[in-house]
Parts: sequence; C-alpha cells; structure tokens
Amino acid sequence: MEPERSNPIILLAEDDEEDRMMLQDASKEAGITIPIRCVENGEELLDFLYQRKSFADPHANPRPLLILLDLNMPKLDGRQALEEIKNEEHLRKIPTIVFTTSNAREEIRRAYASGASSFIIKPFSFNSLVDMMKIIKHYWLETVELP
Repeated sequence: MEPERSNPIILLAEDDEEDRMMLQDASKEAGITIPIRCVENGEELLDFLYQRKSFADPHANPRPLLILLDLNMPKLDGRQALEEIKNEEHLRKIPTIVFTTSNAREEIRRAYASGASSFIIKPFSFNSLVDMMKIIKHYWLETVELP
C-alpha cells in the first residue's frame, strides 16, 4: 500500500524531456499512482526542495516522498545537488535514487559516498523501464517505511 500523506509526490530531476515523459509513462504502466513532478536541472531541484522562486507555495510543491536524480544536468549537476541535499538536515531524510546512464565505478562510489539511497542505471527499453519502476514501487512505496 502506498504511504498515506497529504498530496504525496515523487520528484524527478531530469533534463531530457523524452526521458521524463518515458519515465512518467513507465510509472503509470507500473501502477504508480503518486504523481511525478519534474524539474530540469539541479538548481530547479534545490529551488523545489527549499520552496523558493516559482516553487514557493508549499501546498503546490510538497516535500517529495522520493527523488529520482539524473547526474548529468545543466546549471547544477546531480552530483552537486545530491551533496547539498544530503548535507541539509531537513532534506537528507528524503530517499534519493540516482538514475543515470553512467555505469562508471567511480560515479557509483561517489554517489553512495554522497548519500545516495540507490544507484540505478537507466534501462534502454521501455519494458525494462516499466520493470524497474515496478521494483521501485514495490520497495520504496510499498515495503519500506519512509520518514
């Protein structure tokens, strides 16, 4: 059963529009009913989390249950955003899944050292993406207790 919260969301930080749309479609196909909100770079991610600028309304922009974070984004990349999130007391409890095309061992090591909750390499096919979102749903939304 998905967590009961007022206005729960999943926050996706991804600069590629096609990847954003595919992930949202895969999530629906996987049975995830929690809305996925999107930001396009690390600066927007932090603005959303700190409820600044266009994300200042806390009712319209609630604290996410989960963050899906691409590493390679413009302005402020996912690596820098992850470090800031995990160094901030009120944000570090949000599970943050690095979701990227990189499979470099150093990237994986650095992500976990910076506080990533998981590191997932983006699947190449839509069916594999749906399967991955089913796993995320089962584990992160139905099994573990989130703060």
